[in-house]
Amino acid sequence: MRTQWSSGSTTERRFSCTFCGKSFQRFWQLKEHLRSHTGEKPYTCEQCGKSFTKQCNLIRHALVHSGEKPFDCTFCGKSFQRLCQLKVHLRSHTGEKPYTCEQCGKSFTKQCNLIRHALVHTGEKPYECTHFDRFGHLEMHQRIHTGEKPYSCVTCGRCFSQQSNLRTHQRVHRKCL
Repeated sequence: MRTQWSSGSTTERRFSCTFCGKSFQRFWQLKEHLRSHTGEKPYTCEQCGKSFTKQCNLIRHALVHSGEKPFDCTFCGKSFQRLCQLKVHLRSHTGEKPYTCEQCGKSFTKQCNLIRHALVHTGEKPYECTHFDRFGHLEMHQRIHTGEKPYSCVTCGRCFSQQSNLRTHQRVHRKCL
């Protein structure tokens, strides 16, 4: 492995990846980036053996084993392992839908839902089912393949693929009252 280093002013020192050309200001950043090309994963979880390219990812993974959820929702008290999970959850309380379809204007809380929705406009059908539901509930059945969950709980934001599953879930909140 050769590292390219270009000098200029001290603030413009760059270390370039010989695989893809991406540049970094610090050598350790390049070294960390190179793992994405080499597949090296030097940080291993002692509990389950899973390996990671970055130490921060190992630390975050450790929460899976400890069960620790340090990020709490100030609206409902629900806790999350990651800040990004809390941010998405907060949208269920605020109603924020930052991802908008340019074709029809429909908005979504998650980018993955917008991407899936875009298939409606293109007509693309990336999922083909060989076991068609003979009772004609194809749209509901296809949610198994697409992961679409159009029914969301207004109390906690959890989403469901079938309205009946949402109704069953909502009993949990009624018990808490």
